[in-house]
Amino acid sequence: MKMKKDENSQRFFAVISGAFTKYMKTNYQKVILCLITFLVTVGLVFVKISTSSTVSSFNINDYEVGQISDVTIKAAKSLPANYDNPVSVQAGEKVIRKGFPITQEGYEKLRKMSESPVYVDYRAFANSIIYHILMCALFFFFCSKIYFKYKMIEFKELVTECCFYVIIFCSVIFGSKSVYFSSPYALCAVIPSSLCVFLVAILFGQLNAVFFSIIISLSVLNASSYQIVPFLFVLSTSFASARLVRKINRRTDMVLVSALQSLLNIVFLVIFKIVFNDSLYSSFGSIVGVALNGFFSGILCLGLLTPLELLLNTASLFRLMDLSDLNNPTMKKMLVTASGTYNHSLMVASLAEAACNEVGANPLLARVGAYYHDIGKLDNPEYFVENQSVGENIHTEINPSLSVSIIRSHVKRGMEKARALRLPKQIIDIISEHHGNQVIAYFYNEAKAIDPDTNPEDYSYTGNPPTTRESAIVMLADTVEAACRSLEKPSVPRLEKFITTLIYGKIEHRQLENCSLTFNDLTRIHDAFVQILAGYYHSRTKYPDQKDPDTNEIHQMPQPQQENNSERKAEKDKSQKDEKPSKKSLKDKAEKMAKEKK
Repeated sequence: MKMKKDENSQRFFAVISGAFTKYMKTNYQKVILCLITFLVTVGLVFVKISTSSTVSSFNINDYEVGQISDVTIKAAKSLPANYDNPVSVQAGEKVIRKGFPITQEGYEKLRKMSESPVYVDYRAFANSIIYHILMCALFFFFCSKIYFKYKMIEFKELVTECCFYVIIFCSVIFGSKSVYFSSPYALCAVIPSSLCVFLVAILFGQLNAVFFSIIISLSVLNASSYQIVPFLFVLSTSFASARLVRKINRRTDMVLVSALQSLLNIVFLVIFKIVFNDSLYSSFGSIVGVALNGFFSGILCLGLLTPLELLLNTASLFRLMDLSDLNNPTMKKMLVTASGTYNHSLMVASLAEAACNEVGANPLLARVGAYYHDIGKLDNPEYFVENQSVGENIHTEINPSLSVSIIRSHVKRGMEKARALRLPKQIIDIISEHHGNQVIAYFYNEAKAIDPDTNPEDYSYTGNPPTTRESAIVMLADTVEAACRSLEKPSVPRLEKFITTLIYGKIEHRQLENCSLTFNDLTRIHDAFVQILAGYYHSRTKYPDQKDPDTNEIHQMPQPQQENNSERKAEKDKSQKDEKPSKKSLKDKAEKMAKEKK
């Protein structure tokens, strides 16, 4: 029985150690970053406590001469007399006694101990260490896959947020030591929480900004010696900051955001003053301070955003807006050298954007990803059917294995071009995943007709299936747009059936297993595709007297009505005389073309 318990305990520890080892291998960077941030924060806490007027976890401001002491404080170290404080303290001496009044000499000795750097409140220091250990646990909890289901949180995001965390913590610690910001209301004016939340929300998204707001609010609570006003102010204004930048579309919108944030800062501070029964007139400077804090947070965010976007290479809102400009050199080159691919990319972008709006994904990211998903075709555009003239297919003259190597190489070339252009990682992922690892059926069937033992892997794309919803939607939009071009009589019922078949084909080939799309999402995507394509392929009313351009009937431009003015009539006769040869030659040329066609 004992041996069985030992085996179970050994098996339990083996499972725990194996899971820990696996976690460390995949998250060692995150662990090291958290450890560094923890050590820096603990160092700041030590500086704060060693320079504060506290002894044995009690503040000197809690005592006064004549007060009955509720605790006995002993001197741990001897302190000699000096010019500022001429009293001396001996090691082991009872400075004040519990139940006895505090004398003037005892108070001076207590003040000397509180001002001396050799007396550190180690109890408060230990409490802060425990507090920040819990903060580290909260950090890992927020970074887990529980919340970030639709995107992997990148290491550079964590580095940026940790730097902002340290900056905010420093501002509270050193601000509270200033005479001007010693009040909890005035301290709110020097905390750059709104600026940091603005940057996190724009660079990394709303979910990151919300979690970051919670963490920095808790850090402010510890740095301000657990004062409730700075904590509540940072929490409320940070949530407001994350919400304000949610729907901005232009950089100039940040000016309006700055004004709104300034107003909200005033409102929150006034509310807290009313709730905690503080005078509104006694600290007018703090109200002005938080107003300036909110306004300049937005202005500084606007200035810092561009360098941070370039440094971190993130798919932020403004960066994607810049990349969506079709006048950039890459898209202009595509228009000239691969016009079919250009038009195909525009249509895929429209489909992907509409589908993302339906399922709550990032429509701007999908649109930009669709613009660039086929930039690998710029090197050999003539090998892709959308760039070929009718009846000209270069693949009929070459081996299927060579054709498939050319076709699937556009993914790799597209990734190389994207890296050269320093496109964000999210765009590169869309380029690499928009074909997944599925078989290129056309060339595989041709090769199989020649050799029945053909390996499907030799005729498959070498990428990975989509890992994000945006990437999967671009894949579906790419497939649907290309396939529907070959559909005869594309009515709405035929489009619905055909698109359903294409989507379920992706499911059968296991291309949508890693992207978190549900069947409800696929239904919405299907309906969005049908709506866009039905509008694109809609029928038009035939114009009166409309003729087939292949016939030999040539339409003449209608002649202007005769005018009574003799001068204008002479000018018209002269112009008609000059135009007769050109019209005759045009008619002869058209008749010649008709005869040749017959």
